[in-house]
Amino acid sequence: MADAHAKHHDYHLVDPSPWPFLASMAAFVMAVGAVLWMHGHTPWIGLAGFAGVLYTAIAWWRDVIKEAHAGFHTRVVQIHMRYGMILFIASEVMFFVAWFWAYFDVALFPNEAHQFQRLEATGGVWPPTGIQTFDPWHLPLVNTLILLTSGTTVTWAHHALLHGDRRSLKIALWLTIGLGALFSVFQAVEYSEAAFKFSENIYGATFFMATGFHGFHVIVGTIFLAVCLARVYAGHFTPKQHFGFEAAAWYWHFVDVVWLFLFAAIYVWGAGAHAAAH
Repeated sequence: MADAHAKHHDYHLVDPSPWPFLASMAAFVMAVGAVLWMHGHTPWIGLAGFAGVLYTAIAWWRDVIKEAHAGFHTRVVQIHMRYGMILFIASEVMFFVAWFWAYFDVALFPNEAHQFQRLEATGGVWPPTGIQTFDPWHLPLVNTLILLTSGTTVTWAHHALLHGDRRSLKIALWLTIGLGALFSVFQAVEYSEAAFKFSENIYGATFFMATGFHGFHVIVGTIFLAVCLARVYAGHFTPKQHFGFEAAAWYWHFVDVVWLFLFAAIYVWGAGAHAAAH
């Protein structure tokens, strides 16, 4: 009888879990609450839904970590988890393609934007008439160097993990998290010095949407790496089983690559007079 119910495959058949249902309900409450907030109602409904999403995410991932330590994440399961992460990053790529599309649509066809937009005339040129853009070779360049450096430190951390060097792994992760936090600080400083606003013209709308969502992803990636660092101190991850860290590293490299496109397209190519001066 025992042999009849024995596991003869490498797949992990998960136990019944409440988290998918609770996560969907929390996401629904958060979305409805956000809509109500945008229409002048209380923000607390949306915040309650957001808190529910965070709680279910933490609890769900905690169960996944327990399953990994229990030996359920076989080589086949890990391969499929990598496929899932690749598809997630692919969906994020398309998310940013939408913002680049919006930016290039108005940048390459400013006459049409001048004719149809309701916010402010572009003057038929890009950047729009009267817009004082950022000098790409000052703070934006510094932030680019910071992110590129963080990409090397997270690669160092991965290399150290593969070779069982826990001390170098911790140092490299600390450096990556610190660089990510420094990038966010400099991004906030840059926003505080912007000579344009999100809602006053189409340049500000496209600029803040593209760079702002990237900044949000940097914050998420920094938290992701901080959780990995906490798990390292807890004794998690081995050279042969460390998908949690690998997923964080993939995500961080994705954030780096997106920033290079943003820097080239929005800060350098779209700088107007600043780029011409250099």
